[in-house]
Amino acid sequence: MIVVKVDSKKGGIERALKNYKYKVIKTKQLNNLREGRYHEKDTTKKRKQLQKAKYVEKRKGLED
Repeated sequence: MIVVKVDSKKGGIERALKNYKYKVIKTKQLNNLREGRYHEKDTTKKRKQLQKAKYVEKRKGLED
């Protein structure tokens, strides 16, 4: 659970919302929520992970 304190002296509600958004992004809460929307087989997860790893390695090779 994300807890954000609202301090009226330091920006008030706007600052608290900014902190909340930052914490949601940092904890990857939104990504986890989107991943759980549909069921995906373990084999397809692994295949996507391998494809992403190959892509990243290829990109790293091109940058050198």
